[in-house]
Amino acid sequence: MTLGTFYGLGVGPGDPGLVTVKAAAVLARTHHVFVPKARIAAESVALDIARQYLGADAEVRELVFPMTEDRAELAKSWTASAGAIARVLESGADACFLTLGDPLVYSTYVYLLRALTQQLPEVCSVTVPGVTAFCAGAALANFPLGERKELLTIIPTADDLQPVCDALQRGGTVVLMKIGKRLQEILALLQEAGLIDRAVFVSHAGQEGQRVELDLRRLYAEAPEAGYLSVILVHAGKS
Repeated sequence: MTLGTFYGLGVGPGDPGLVTVKAAAVLARTHHVFVPKARIAAESVALDIARQYLGADAEVRELVFPMTEDRAELAKSWTASAGAIARVLESGADACFLTLGDPLVYSTYVYLLRALTQQLPEVCSVTVPGVTAFCAGAALANFPLGERKELLTIIPTADDLQPVCDALQRGGTVVLMKIGKRLQEILALLQEAGLIDRAVFVSHAGQEGQRVELDLRRLYAEAPEAGYLSVILVHAGKS
């Protein structure tokens, strides 16, 4: 049995112009296109970004991933989604999966690829990197991410913000991802650390509703939802 090739495509943070030439070429020739979707979303954001690059005969299938921390439920979802892709590959056809940003940076693709490899150990997978949200955000704000030999720390926030405090204390540039509902707590932390004037906030980079905020104090009155699909970049000082 000859298996098709599985492609993981990073389509960037939102601007279709940031889709790479390689990802666009794969999209143009691949009939079976799988896209991630949260149950609460009206449409896949990744699909909206990549739509103009799809081939005329592309067949798009949405894979629904629950917004939950329940690992058992997530594993069940990854296994089911991998099974749908495996059936296409076993027919000899190629398939691709779209993901926001880069496929290997805090992406569902990591878990999906792992589940697919368990089901089809001999699968040939090709991962096509994409522009990350923090790189796009830095470009929008002209915010240098790395100078000379300074540290660059990329950290996802969580309810326990101690790791963020530790990263800020180490100095260099700190990229805060997955802010979500914790925006106000992070603002308070930056204020206390004396770093709020050395940070920028970027949300929905390249998408409708894009916001680049250089004065983070303007975010104090924002609702928790303002932190979704956003990053905060901080110059935390010399390492």
